[in-house]
Amino acid sequence: QVHLEESGGGVVQPGGSLRLSCAASGFTDFPFSSYALNWYRQAPGREREFVAAITRAGDNTVYADSVTGRFTLSRDNAKNMMFLQMNSLKLEDTAVYYCNAVRGSRGSWGQGTQVTVTS
Repeated sequence: QVHLEESGGGVVQPGGSLRLSCAASGFTDFPFSSYALNWYRQAPGREREFVAAITRAGDNTVYADSVTGRFTLSRDNAKNMMFLQMNSLKLEDTAVYYCNAVRGSRGSWGQGTQVTVTS
């Protein structure tokens, strides 16, 4: 069973940066490189929302309008890792961030990492 573990969250001031990591394991049937990867986030009292996505080869990314130009998504298929570089953080970026791996109808989620942007 695919296991995802996020890390790198923390408390940062507006304008600051954080780098989130997602470590993946448990790929017994299909390799990590066969999964599309996503980041989602959920703020208190709000529904989980899409943040960014990256293709299996890592050659294409898509971002939510709210993070475009500030966040950069990448993956390392050799290490089964995904990274979200977050720059110019805003108060409204405060949320629990989740990584998600999808292959066909199969999807797996991590437990989330808290990002708090506060002055």
